[in-house]
Amino acid sequence: MNETALNANVGHRLRALRLSKGVKQADAARELGVSPAYLNLIEKGKRVTPFPLLWKALRLFQVDPEKFMGELGEGRVDEGLARLLDEPLLKTLDLDQESLQSLSAEPKLAGTVAALFNLYKNTRTQLENVMTQLSAGERTRAQGAHTQLDYSPFDEVSDFLQTQRNFFPELEAEAEAMRQDFALGRQVISSQLEHLLQKRFGYQVVYQDSPSGSSVVRRLDPEKKTLTLSPSLTEQPLKFQLAASLGLLVIDKVRLLDRVIGGATRHTETPRLIKVNLANYFAGALMLPYGDFFKEVQRTRYDLELLSSIYGTTYETVAHRVCNLADPKRRGVPFHFLRADIAGNISKRYSGTGLKFASGGGSCGKWAVHLAFLNPSQLTRQYSVMPDGTTYFCFARVQLQPVEGSIVRGTAYSIGLGTHAENAKHLAYGLPTNDLKRDAVPTGISCRFCERTDCNQRSAASYRFAFAFDEYTKKDCFFSPLLTHEAAKEPARSARKK
Repeated sequence: MNETALNANVGHRLRALRLSKGVKQADAARELGVSPAYLNLIEKGKRVTPFPLLWKALRLFQVDPEKFMGELGEGRVDEGLARLLDEPLLKTLDLDQESLQSLSAEPKLAGTVAALFNLYKNTRTQLENVMTQLSAGERTRAQGAHTQLDYSPFDEVSDFLQTQRNFFPELEAEAEAMRQDFALGRQVISSQLEHLLQKRFGYQVVYQDSPSGSSVVRRLDPEKKTLTLSPSLTEQPLKFQLAASLGLLVIDKVRLLDRVIGGATRHTETPRLIKVNLANYFAGALMLPYGDFFKEVQRTRYDLELLSSIYGTTYETVAHRVCNLADPKRRGVPFHFLRADIAGNISKRYSGTGLKFASGGGSCGKWAVHLAFLNPSQLTRQYSVMPDGTTYFCFARVQLQPVEGSIVRGTAYSIGLGTHAENAKHLAYGLPTNDLKRDAVPTGISCRFCERTDCNQRSAASYRFAFAFDEYTKKDCFFSPLLTHEAAKEPARSARKK
C-alpha cells in the first residue's frame, strides 16, 4: 500500500471508529485539540495523521493501537457492499478498491447503498416476471404506457373516493330534499321507500326469486320501470337495496356521473363502479341524514352499535356513513374503512387517514380487522403502529349473515375502522394508555412491502430486502429478513470446526 493509500485508509478508519462510537466530529476535534476542519481533512485522507494525534485518537475511541495498525493493510470493504461486487450492474460502474473503502468508512451510507441496490434488484426481478407472462403486444403497450400493471378498476375507484374525501354535497342535498318531500322520519322503513319509488319515479316493486337459482337480489329495469327484489331479503338489507335503487335513478336524473368524474378513466369499468359507489352513498345519506346523524355521532361518541339500533340499519351501513362526515362546517373524525372475509381477502376499503393499502390486495395479519374473527361476538380494539411511526386506533366487529341456519352457506365479514391514535379520546371504544409506544401493536401494509425485519406473522418475504438465507441461523419466522449482523456465519462455522 502506497503512502497516499495508507493516509486515506487511516483517515477512513478513524472516521468509521468515530461514527461507531456515536461521537460528533466537532466533539472529537475538541477532545483531540484540533479544529473540526483539520479533522475533516484527516478523515477524508487529505492530510497525514501525525502519530501523536493518532495515538490520542485511539485512546479516545478505546482501540488497541497494535490491532489498529495490524489491520491497516487489509483494506476491508463493508460486508454488504462486498456481496454486491460481482453484480453485473456494479461491474459496469468500474468501482475500484479505494472507492469502496472510502464508501465503507460511512457505515450508514454503505448500508443505504446496499439496501437500495437490493430493492432495485428485487423490483426488477418482479417486473421481469410479470413481463414474461404478457403477450408480445401487451408487453409493448405496457412498456410504452408507463402504467402500473396491477392497478385495477377497484384501485381507481378507491383513489377517486379518497380524492373526493368520500363526500358528495350534491347527493347530500338530493337525499335531504327527498326526505323532506316525503316526510321521512329517523327510522326509514321499506314500505316508505317503495312508496317513494312509485310516486317519484313511477317504478313498480316486485318480489320474486331470481330464475335458475341465481343469487341476484336486485334488478332495476328502466324500460319496464320495475324493481325486482328477492323475497328472502330481510328488512335492513331490503331498505338498503331500495335506497340504492333510488340513488341510481337520482344519479341518472341529475346526470351527476359525468360531472363528478370530470374526465376519462384508465379503465372502462371504472365509471360504472363509481356509479354503484355513488348510489350506495345516496342510500346512506337517505337513511342517515347528515345533520341528525352528525349530532347523534357526537352524542354517542361514535358508538356504531348504538347508532345502528337508533337508525335501524346494519353496523356496516353506519360504519360506511361515518366515513362520509367531511362537510367543512360539520367535519367528523377521519377514518379508514376495511371489510375483510375470514380468509383475509379485503372486498371494500377506503382511507380517510392517509393509510396506504397494498395495490392488488393483501394486508397485514396483525390488523384488528383480521383478528376480530378470533372473538366474533366482541369488538376487537387495538393501537397499531406502522413502520414509519404513524399510530392508529383501530376497532373491528364481525358481521354474520347465516343462510338456512348455516354460516358456511351465508356470509361472514369483519368490518374494521381506524383513525389516528390521538382521536381515540373522541370514541366510546377508545382504549386508555399511558405508554402508546408500549401498547401499540407493530403492523405494516402487507408482507410483500413491509419494512419490519422481525415479525412472527410474516407470510412472505418482503420486496424491500434481499432474501438472505443461512441454514445455520433461524428467526422466529422463516420469511423475516436476515440482517448481516444476525447471520454471523464465520463465528458460527469456526465454532463447529473446533
